[in-house]
This record gives sequence, structure tokens and C-alpha cells, in this order.
Amino acid sequence: MLRAFMTRSSSPVDVHGLSALVDSLVRTHRAQYASADIPLLRKAYRIGEQMHRGQMRKSGEPYITHPLAVTQILAELGMDTTTLAAGLLHDTVEDTSYTLEQLRADFGTEVAWMVDGVTKLDKVSFGDVAEAETIRKLIVAAGRDVRVMVIKLADRLHNMQTLGFKSRPSQVRIAKGTQDVLIPLADRLGLYALKSELEDLVLGIMEPEMYAEIGEYLDGRGDREARVEAARRKLAPQLREVRVAAEVVDRPRHHYSVYRERSAGRPAGRHDPLRLVLMVDGSETDCYAALGAVHNTWRPIPGRFKDFIASPKFNMYQSLHTTVFGPDHEPMDVMVRTSQMNRIAEFGIIAQLGPAGQRAHKGPDKLLWLTRLLDWQRETNDSAKFLESLRCDLADEQILVFTSQGRQVLLPLAATPVDLAYSVDTRLGDRLIGAYVNGRLVPLSRGLADGDLVEIITAEGGDYPGPSQEWLLTAKTPQAQLQISQWFAGHRDDRGEKALADRITAGRTALKAALHQRDRGLSTDEPLMRLGRDLGYRDVDALCLAVSDGKLDAGQLADRLIDMVDRVPLTPWHAVAESA
Repeated sequence: MLRAFMTRSSSPVDVHGLSALVDSLVRTHRAQYASADIPLLRKAYRIGEQMHRGQMRKSGEPYITHPLAVTQILAELGMDTTTLAAGLLHDTVEDTSYTLEQLRADFGTEVAWMVDGVTKLDKVSFGDVAEAETIRKLIVAAGRDVRVMVIKLADRLHNMQTLGFKSRPSQVRIAKGTQDVLIPLADRLGLYALKSELEDLVLGIMEPEMYAEIGEYLDGRGDREARVEAARRKLAPQLREVRVAAEVVDRPRHHYSVYRERSAGRPAGRHDPLRLVLMVDGSETDCYAALGAVHNTWRPIPGRFKDFIASPKFNMYQSLHTTVFGPDHEPMDVMVRTSQMNRIAEFGIIAQLGPAGQRAHKGPDKLLWLTRLLDWQRETNDSAKFLESLRCDLADEQILVFTSQGRQVLLPLAATPVDLAYSVDTRLGDRLIGAYVNGRLVPLSRGLADGDLVEIITAEGGDYPGPSQEWLLTAKTPQAQLQISQWFAGHRDDRGEKALADRITAGRTALKAALHQRDRGLSTDEPLMRLGRDLGYRDVDALCLAVSDGKLDAGQLADRLIDMVDRVPLTPWHAVAESA
């Protein structure tokens, strides 16, 4: 859908052709909203065209074709009239003499807020921090109204589609920024329709030869339609037997999906394996019945079933996933979901917004990741550190864990109980002394997994030890790292940097003494590193701190070191050597 429009809109258009684009926009919007405010939409176009008149894009087109293209994307996504008006005007404050005050007077506070949210900060005024502060501004605006983020993504989609008119260095820079920040944000919002387009466009810029090779592979699918139809016919009797009505839809992979699978080491077959979506006309219960029909038709592959209906993803995605030995005994992916789940799978948060006038876009309670970003961005004043932390946070796979009170908390993959405590409350993190994960006491450096149930143990009373410096070595979230650092900045005492170094040395000395008692010694840190990783510690310093603080026994560690080395034939880098 979006690709078709983008291809069409990138061809040259003369000034007289603009009215046809506006009429197309109106038709698209009216098809989604019977009560659409068309006069407001046409007013926004008239002012946008007037303010951008005389400006040209590098393609040679009138500049207004860009806001029109962005707004057409928004209309096809099903956004409301207010958002479309902001889309038509989104570059006026940044690139013309039209001021935010004039815009607010002409269109009201809501449109002005969205336009301001996507307006870049001036590099002349903000210098090197302009990019970071622009992204911070976007996130803050999205926290108040998530439609701001949707406009920004639509804007970037059209810019990426027309990137061929820019220089190669500019193409790579813009593609990299899209990959690092905007694609992960599209994923967090569940906007697959935009995310998949952006991923393909970035891949085409960053690795053009690979993109072309994958294109040839996908074009060689030949008999795919016949294979899909054969699968439909084979499944139909089983669906009738369980009395479930479902539409079977082909869901071919796009370029980046194939690229990701190849990067993960999965070999490419002679053609793109089938991937089907069963859109069930019924309830969640019918989805499970349809899954049973699939498994009665084809043998499921063990370990390839996931239930995202009972446990939705962080971006509200719900579906049943299974992989079966399909036609010709080839693996076939099948996803089962209701029509509403399918809309959410394609359009994410947009599917939750509803018609204009429904304020579901205000305060997105389900967007836990956005709440977390808003919390920690308030705490950091360093723009460069903010942008670096944001990129790292967005790059990590997300997991959903549960507190003992039933609260859901979204964290990066392998986050620790420390991260969880500080994500819930700063005071909870400062008082943290232990954690149970799924009923078992674990080290605070232990990485958490999706679905873990975590009980945080805290110190009671007014006198508590506060965080440990070693937590900084394993904490994954910027929020936890920032809060721990701030605690130590306000508590410069015997737990400061000098004390930390002394504790590390004390732990190392205790280990050496325990090994000496057993007539062994250390020549390198390699065995300590291996043992530390086995126990959940990031490095040797963290392991030595645990010994110094009494969390690990030096004698027991020495025995484990010796056992570990003696079980493996000695090589030059094995470092627990016989004493001379």
C-alpha cells in the first residue's frame, strides 16, 4: 500500500498536477473517516502551498509535494484530520516565515503542538547538540501525543524514498540515523507497515549489492501462488471441522527479513519458504482452535511455537506463531490471529487511536518503553550521553518481566534485578539488597529473561547501605546507571572510588591466598573471567568485589577454579598453574 504511493509520488509533477494529489488525499481520508473535516484539510494545504511556494526539492519538484506525500501516508495509515493538517504544515515553521504563533492562531493548539514536536532545533543556536536535543524534544512531545512520532516516521519514510537525489555521504548518514533511532521507534510503536518499508530502504542504501541479490532471490519465487493455494485447500477441511472461519493470507518476506535470517546463519532455500497468516473471524478461543487445525494438517516443528496472545509483545502485538512441515515437507511459518489483532500487527498504536475525537492518543498507558524513556531523559542533562544511551537502549531486544505485585516492566534483554528495581522506583533501587527470580534467590548481576517473575528484597528502616559500585558494571538501562552514579555523587565517603579499588584488591588478595593454601597460583586472569561469566559477573573486578563484600567465598571459588582447570587439558593460556 505505502510502497505503491511512494513510487507514484516520486515521479515529477507540475504545479497544475497538485490539485489531483490533493483530491486523492481527500478521497483516501474520507474513505477512512465519513465525518472527516475536509475544509480544515484544504485550508492546511492552501497555507502550506503558499508558504512553500518557490521552494524546490533536489528532485526538481515543488517542495509542497513532500508534505503532500507525507500526509498521504498518514491518510493511508488511517490517521485523523488533525494529524493530517499537521502533516501538511510540518515543515512550515522550520523552513518558511510562518511562525508557530501564526500556526496556533490559524489551526489551534493541537496542530501547533504536533508541528512543533517534529520541528528540528536550530543548529546555529544549539550547535553540536542540535541532533540529540531534537530527538529528546520528539520523545517528550510523543509522551504527550504519540501522533507526533507517527508524523515524524511518515516524514522520514518519504525522505528515504527520495534519498537518491542526495550525495552518497548524505544518503549513508541519513540511513544510519534511520536505522539507529527511527526504525526501533517504529518497532516500539508496532508500526510494521512503516518499519518494514524503512528497513528495506536502509538496506538498499547501506548494502546495495546484498539488496539486489535478495531481490533476485525473492523474484524467483515462481510457483508461490500455487503453493499458497495448495496449502489453503489442504487446511480448509480441518478449519470446517473445528467450525472456524478464517481467511488464509500469504505473508511473503521483505528484503530485510531475508537479510536478517541470512545474518543469523539460516541457509537460503531454493525459494522463499511459505509464511501464512490465518485471520480468524471470531474470538481468541477460535484462534487456538484454528491452531489445532493447522497442527492436525501438518506436523509442527518442536520448539517453534510462541503464544503472543496470552503474553502480548511490548508493542501490543498479539498472535500465535508456529512452524510446521508444510507442502513438500518444507518448513512453513503460520501466524494465527483475529482481524483486530492483524490490524494491530500492521499499524500498532494507530489501531488504538480510533476516529478523530477519541483521546486514546493522550497518555499512551500501554507504551511502557516510552514511559521509561521519558523518566530517564529528565534526569540527564548531557545531550551526547542521552543520544548514545538512547541508541543503545533502542538497539537492545526488549523483554517483559513481572514484579511480585503483578506489575509489568519492560526492560532490555539481559537486564538485571538492579535495572528492574530502578525502573520501578529510584528509592527501591537504592534500598535493593537481593532478588528472587521465579522463586529462587539469584545474584543481582543475573540477567533476566522474558516472562520472569521477580521479587525485589529491600533494606528496611532509615539506615541502608545504598547501591554498590559493582552494579554499574552489569546494569543495562541508562536509568539505573544514571541513578547509581547520582547516588555516589551525593555520597562521597568510604564507598567512593578509592574504597572501590581497595575492595577489588582485597577480593583478589583473598582469592590468591585461598589458591596458595591449595598449592596453586594465578598466572593470568583468564580462568577468573570464565568462572565470573559462569556465575553471572561481567568481569574479574565484579567477581573480586563479590568476594570482598562476602557474597562469594574465596575458598569455594578457589576449589571451583582448580576443578575447572583440572577437568580441561592444560594449554599455555590456562592460568591456574602448579606452584614452583
